[in-house]
Amino acid sequence: MVAVVTAALRRLAGSGTVHVLFAFLAMGGWAAFANRDHAMPQPLYSGFLQGALSACLTLFLKSVIDGLSKLFIGMTRFWAPPLIACLGSASLLVALHALIRTPEIARTVAVPLLVSTSYAAVYNYSISRRRGAGR
Repeated sequence: MVAVVTAALRRLAGSGTVHVLFAFLAMGGWAAFANRDHAMPQPLYSGFLQGALSACLTLFLKSVIDGLSKLFIGMTRFWAPPLIACLGSASLLVALHALIRTPEIARTVAVPLLVSTSYAAVYNYSISRRRGAGR
């Protein structure tokens, strides 16, 4: 029984669709919560936008880090790709939330940006370490 449940959880954890859906629900829910003190439907708009952006970032972040990590050598390879991904993500998130007039932009983007940047840093470190810092 435990083996069956474990195998099912592994399949779900390995599914890109599940990752994207989870990002949409978790980060969209966070954005709606962060803007809960403002008049409806603004929290819903902010939540939907953040959910969609987080889903897209989840889908493309790995590819972006893969590409950026090939552009740098030495120690720069460890910090530049996540920094560039973070700055790009932050710019996109802030600009689009400003466009729809999200009231609490900083609170709205803080958690998704922290999560995506942490993922980018850990993933980048793992692939950079495998490739070797000197190449």
